[in-house]
Amino acid sequence: MIASEQALVEKVEKALSEVRPYLKSDGGDITLIEITEENVVKVMLHGSCVDCNVNQMTLKAGVESTIKKYAPEILRVEKINA
Repeated sequence: MIASEQALVEKVEKALSEVRPYLKSDGGDITLIEITEENVVKVMLHGSCVDCNVNQMTLKAGVESTIKKYAPEILRVEKINA
């Protein structure tokens, strides 16, 4: 992994560490799966977040906005299923 890729991963992980306490307080969690060459972040939700009926809103309003605050070059966040 080149330095710029590593720096981007670190920024995204820092953003996830900011939202993680909120997810954990509701019995969930989130894991970074990959950042594509097109600057799309792919994450996996865990625990109660998997079946939550507002997880798409959480993903866009909470996770994506926080990631873009740390890494504005990210275009969007997508969740993948286990």
